Amino acid sequence: MTAKGADYRPRTEHLRADGKPFYTNRLILEVSPYLLQHAHNPVDWFPWGEEAFARARRENKPVFLSIGYSTCHWCHVMEKESFENPAIAAQLNAHFIAIKVDRETRPDLDHTYATAVQLLTGHVGWPMTLLLTPQGKIVSGGTYFPPGELGTLLTQVERAWREQPKAVEADATRITQAVEKSMRVEAGAAALPPDLAARTASLLLQGHDALQGGFGQAPKFPNEPLLALWLEQAQRGAGQRILQALRTDLDAMAAGGIHDQVGGGFHRYAIDHDWLVPHFEKMLYNQAQLARLYLGALQLTGHADYARVARRTLDFVLREMSAPQGGFYSALDADSAGGEGRHYLWTPAEMRQVLGDADAAFAMQHYGVTEVGNFEGGNILHLSNPLNSTERARLDRIDARLLTARAQRAYPQRDDKVLAGWNGLMIAALAEAGDALHEPRYLNAAKRAADFLWAQQRRPDGGLWRASLAGQANTAGMLEDYAYLAAGLIALYDTTHEDIWLARARELADAMQARFGSTTGDAYALAEADPLNPLARPRGSADGALPSANGIAVQVLAALARRSGEARYEEAAQEQLLALNGTIAKTPETHATLLIAAERVHHGETGSRQYAGRGAVAVSARMIRQSQGEATLELTLRIKPGWHINAHQPLQDYLLPTTVRVNDAWKLASIDYPHAEVRRLGFQKEALALYQGEIRIRAELESGSREADAIRIELGLQACSEQICLPPETL
Repeated sequence: MTAKGADYRPRTEHLRADGKPFYTNRLILEVSPYLLQHAHNPVDWFPWGEEAFARARRENKPVFLSIGYSTCHWCHVMEKESFENPAIAAQLNAHFIAIKVDRETRPDLDHTYATAVQLLTGHVGWPMTLLLTPQGKIVSGGTYFPPGELGTLLTQVERAWREQPKAVEADATRITQAVEKSMRVEAGAAALPPDLAARTASLLLQGHDALQGGFGQAPKFPNEPLLALWLEQAQRGAGQRILQALRTDLDAMAAGGIHDQVGGGFHRYAIDHDWLVPHFEKMLYNQAQLARLYLGALQLTGHADYARVARRTLDFVLREMSAPQGGFYSALDADSAGGEGRHYLWTPAEMRQVLGDADAAFAMQHYGVTEVGNFEGGNILHLSNPLNSTERARLDRIDARLLTARAQRAYPQRDDKVLAGWNGLMIAALAEAGDALHEPRYLNAAKRAADFLWAQQRRPDGGLWRASLAGQANTAGMLEDYAYLAAGLIALYDTTHEDIWLARARELADAMQARFGSTTGDAYALAEADPLNPLARPRGSADGALPSANGIAVQVLAALARRSGEARYEEAAQEQLLALNGTIAKTPETHATLLIAAERVHHGETGSRQYAGRGAVAVSARMIRQSQGEATLELTLRIKPGWHINAHQPLQDYLLPTTVRVNDAWKLASIDYPHAEVRRLGFQKEALALYQGEIRIRAELESGSREADAIRIELGLQACSEQICLPPETL
């Protein structure tokens, strides 16, 4: 414990007179903040590993498995009630081998046992509690247990294990086989219907709350993968209903208590139906996914409030979740001194003390602050009405003063581990924000994090470590680490055009194929083989709070095919879709990320940056001006040396010209193509009019409506080198 440093404070109520803990178990050697939280429980915890299971087999004891994470409120409650309870600890220590798992460092185990708990109880949550045989088979399971119920469960299992071992073993075999069957992904012989993504996006509208936003009743989660599908379909020209539903959710969350109105960023979910009362955790993955959604909506609509929300979310991450050497921390706890959410709550008296009467009255009016409060005697700030630009500017100044005052309060506990995959999501968000918001500091932060991970969390064998804490890295990387980080590096390449990021993304994709691929045509496994897991390597495909790792993997392969020109990436993407299309077709609404991947494989990419000519031509579009039914757009084409495209007016009628078209809601008032070069190339005796290097095309657009649809551009071109001409393409 001395090695933890002078600032180390044991997290336990069992302390000696000198402040040292009565108990210290094996978890003290771990790098997971969640496991370290339990290092001084009276429970004789083991981390997941051979030592624990070997002892269980040697002593013929069942295994008590507890899975949670460091910012989980009910995990803290169960720790205080049960794992700090000497009587329950004595029961566990005498009759069980107790194992603690951090779901954030071992999502593969979490996926396996969450499936089991879902089958056994009909719901899942954290902490998860499971009883296993010494071989790891599942005896029973649940989530949070009050101490009385937990003691009863332990007594029942211990007695059954002692008196009816064969019956327990038979039940465990049956349960484990059922879990394994439910986890299989279904391949399908037929390709997915070409309109499945569009049909699924429309079908999701039926379960959507068109007034308050979100899906179903309370609690409400952001459901970022579903919103990402709507965004993708809106970019592809889906009807106004899809775009309006997306905007309803983004607007409702931005105005609600789930959004930290003072400090920026989002809490994990809302416990009510109108986004007012959050569960106050702040997770890195929510910030990354939501920032990208608001940036995408900004590009579709030009709505300045979306830029503000994205900017404040990323500023929060840079301010409060950034590691000094680079990389980003995982989460902030819901609890702080005074109780859940206390760090974020305000009373009228507190606001008057910070702001003075006039500004306090203004802030209380717009943030819905009352003497009664809306949460445990305090107020969760939320916007009750839209703001005009003057009100918004004044409230922004007020927010800065409130944030300064709030910084003096007790701060929520922070989970300081750096997860490779979650950092990949944030790198992508920062890279895209640096481009869309013209903020070099976001791009620089993305580069710094990418360099940190490449240096800190790569294994000697070229693989990835999943997690690091204070310079120590451990746990083999999961599929999501390789896929998410590769996607982040691709976003960096798209923004910077620096080849190093594409090279690193390709290296990760190749390692992903080698480590998680199958020789029998299965989808990627979620983790490398674990001999202690009694089930086959899990190969999950559905989205959760995080996007499907298999879905992002296919998106990465499709992106690399477009950018590198290597057919093997296209083939690998097709193979993964073939392995998964049965499962996707069965429940498409749970596979939004894979539907997006299928769209990109079969129909190309969307968005303001795309590639043609096997990566030889990079195209970016930007809005220069838009107002009252008029707009000015600029396309920038970067053509690699040795390649060219035909000019907009080729010298030969049989050559395909470079053309620009816009959607029906807009028309081209004028278009300014660059001056063409006239050259003779080795394969062509006639002179050619062509474009090479970097060129720009500017278009003036008009619409008959001030509220016209988003502008969708089609760019037709044909890329050629001095040896070959590729087939014509439309982006």
